[in-house]
Amino acid sequence: MKEIGHWIDGKLVAGTSGRFADVYNPATGEVQARVALATKDELDDAVARAAKAQVAWAATNPQRRARVMMKFGDLINQNMDMLAELV
Repeated sequence: MKEIGHWIDGKLVAGTSGRFADVYNPATGEVQARVALATKDELDDAVARAAKAQVAWAATNPQRRARVMMKFGDLINQNMDMLAELV
């Protein structure tokens, strides 16, 4: 069974709690994967790193931010079929 960790500071991090929640396919009700549940320390670390990243993002030139968001939209459109299968 696929186990999904946490995306923190641009990296995939495995959870350490040993606890997981099932991820269901809404069309079939089948369990598709398990997502790691975070500990309080993992959550606090993720929030601190996200706050730090937000400061850097806010300081980024608005034109650069717009280019990043447009590229993100393009990637979503290019991978729509694959993303639809994941959801």
